[in-house]
Amino acid sequence: MDIYKFLTQLGIDYQKINHQSVSTVEEAMFINEQIDGVACKNLFLKSSDKQFFIYMMTVEKRADLKYIAKQIGSKRLSFASDEELVELLKLIPGSVTPLGIINDNKRVKILIDRELRAQRLLIHPNTNTATISITYDDLLLFINACGNEYLII
Repeated sequence: MDIYKFLTQLGIDYQKINHQSVSTVEEAMFINEQIDGVACKNLFLKSSDKQFFIYMMTVEKRADLKYIAKQIGSKRLSFASDEELVELLKLIPGSVTPLGIINDNKRVKILIDRELRAQRLLIHPNTNTATISITYDDLLLFINACGNEYLII
């Protein structure tokens, strides 16, 4: 389904900016000056028992996979492969976004760093040639509408 159509159906108001392809957070830093919101770093992870997660955090933060694994009751977390990203979320490397769960069959859980609560968030709309700004509450609405689970870390 078209992501913009789905957001509109849910009544989610968003701001959008088109830009050149960006594959890393560092490449995307110029976007913060052009659209209102907090830039998010999104990591596609998997546990040792093959559960999949998107971990959302502020760009300044470093992901402590051992800590996150402990928070979710997993023995170990690692980065999922590019092939798993394409297979599960239909996303290419460099475009990881929680909005990718629109293509998922409820296999991916969203992990949200608590520092992102009550913020406007900058995320890719399933392509790394655009960025949208949505509220934290609207992100939770989207996740719930897709039927996926989320956890605040």
